[in-house]
Amino acid sequence: MKKITKFFFFSLLILLSLNGCNSSNVNEDIFQFKDSYVGDNSAVRSIVRQLPLGEYFNGFELKTKEEPYGMILNYTNMDAEEIEKNYKETAIYNATFIFTLVKNAKWITFNFDDQEYKITKEDLERWYGKNLSEYTSEEDLTKLTKKYLEDESKVNQFLKK
Repeated sequence: MKKITKFFFFSLLILLSLNGCNSSNVNEDIFQFKDSYVGDNSAVRSIVRQLPLGEYFNGFELKTKEEPYGMILNYTNMDAEEIEKNYKETAIYNATFIFTLVKNAKWITFNFDDQEYKITKEDLERWYGKNLSEYTSEEDLTKLTKKYLEDESKVNQFLKK
C-alpha cells in the first residue's frame, strides 16, 4: 500500500510540475490588458512579449514623468534575415496594439539593432482614419493593421514623417 501511495504522490507531483512549466502567455488574450497605463510595467511587458518579434524584446523605458507619456522599446539579437521592411511593419503593427491597449500612451520609440522608429498615436490614428481606443478585439485590430501594411509605399511614407 505504501508503494502505491508513494507512486501516486510522485506521479501527481510530476504532473503538477510539468503543468507549471508549460504555463505560458502564448494563449493569453492580449485584450485582457485593455485600458492599461504606461506606468504599469508588467502590463506593458506582457503586451510587447505577445506581439511580433517579442522574442527579441530586450527591455524598455517608460516615460511617465511628464506628458505626453510614452515608451522606448528595445529589440536586440535580430536574425540576420530580418530586413528593414519587417522592422517597419513590426513597429506599425506593435504600435497599433499598444496604443489600443495602453490608455495613456501617446508615443513609442522602437529601437531595433540598427534602426529606430518613433510613432505617435495621433499620427497613427490619422493614418488609419480610426480611433484605436474603440477596438475591442484582436481579430478586428489585426484586420485593420494588415490591410494598411499591404501597401509598402504607404508604410514608407508614414514612417518618413
